Amino acid sequence: MSSSGTERRTRTQCDYNMGFKLSVVDQVEKGELTYKQAQDRYGIQGRSTVLNWLRKHGKFDWSTTRHSAMSKSEETPEQKIKRLEKELEDERIRIMVLDGMITIMDEEYGAGLRKKYLFRTARTLQAQGKVSLSESCRCFGLSRQSVYQLLQRRRQRQLELEPLRVCVMRLRQKMPRLGARKLYYLLADDLRRLGIKLGRDGLFDWLREHRLLVRPRKNFTRTTNSRHWMRKHPNLLTERKPVRPEEVFVSDITYVETDQGVHYLSLVTDAFSRKIMGHVLSHEMKASDVVKALKQAVRNRMTTHPLIHHSDRGLQYCSGLYQSVLKNNNITASMTDGYDCYQNALAERVNGILKQEFLVHRCKTFEDLRQLVKEAVQTYNTVRPHLALAMQTSDQVHQKASGIYPLAP
Repeated sequence: MSSSGTERRTRTQCDYNMGFKLSVVDQVEKGELTYKQAQDRYGIQGRSTVLNWLRKHGKFDWSTTRHSAMSKSEETPEQKIKRLEKELEDERIRIMVLDGMITIMDEEYGAGLRKKYLFRTARTLQAQGKVSLSESCRCFGLSRQSVYQLLQRRRQRQLELEPLRVCVMRLRQKMPRLGARKLYYLLADDLRRLGIKLGRDGLFDWLREHRLLVRPRKNFTRTTNSRHWMRKHPNLLTERKPVRPEEVFVSDITYVETDQGVHYLSLVTDAFSRKIMGHVLSHEMKASDVVKALKQAVRNRMTTHPLIHHSDRGLQYCSGLYQSVLKNNNITASMTDGYDCYQNALAERVNGILKQEFLVHRCKTFEDLRQLVKEAVQTYNTVRPHLALAMQTSDQVHQKASGIYPLAP
């Protein structure tokens, strides 16, 4: 029997993966929820479960629960008058600046902010007893009836879209920074089930209104040293595009930080299906660590077709250890023409997706990060849709195009 979109369920310990724990800790420490509200919203068992997560994974000292700030000391009449006069002057300046900003936006960008948000503001001011609705409407040449009609329509629409929040948060727990276009694709079945008519642009507006849009992060750290004496291989992909799985593997190394320091994540990805075939998290960028990801990718192969391994000219990929594993598995080596990230763009893109959409919470320990990376790779391969794959997952494309069962180890 299907449950409604707003129904809460009690979670078991199997649901408490590392990504979920860090997401809850992040919301509590940002002040979006108290730990008791988080426990109630997500149906977390145990009275002190969330507190234990905060003490283990949080950035602050949660050895004791925090108390509300003390109330203000009593003021003399003169002190109170002086404080109120200062607050009144500050408020006058703030209103004057805000009014100027709104005027500029309306004139230069056609935002129409006064008309767009007057109804909500006027209703709020009336509820607070500051300005009557009639006075607000008279100042802007509107009728009270139009305000009530608009409020009624908005209230009805909010009730219709309320179950959507539960569906969005369910997906965001696994993929915290999933883009709105992919989110709209994954919500298609939920929208039909709930009977909600909402287009892609409407979802963008709803996410923006509820502050659920994700903003891109930009960072760059160079991890490749291509100036060395070891042999470099030519680039075999300059005019070649893979047409089947396991025709080309691309590899790269990226860094991830915890409270214990900087760690390195080595990835091997299938260029056709975008599936991560092997990954290893290590304390250093040694060839012996990086080669573990390659061996894992070889074990996960589903075909015996000829294979090209493409990477940058880093020391690890040019080392004798790494090249011997390629040779022993009949894999042809291919490398970029110097330090040019665009010649290994797919591997760089996969690095960015993992770090910007999944590894968004800073872990305390190396072991916590290892678990989080494992969960992220599993979700990336089996749940996250790709625009380049017609909104299919990497695993779906890999299995469908390979058409055979995995090779025996």
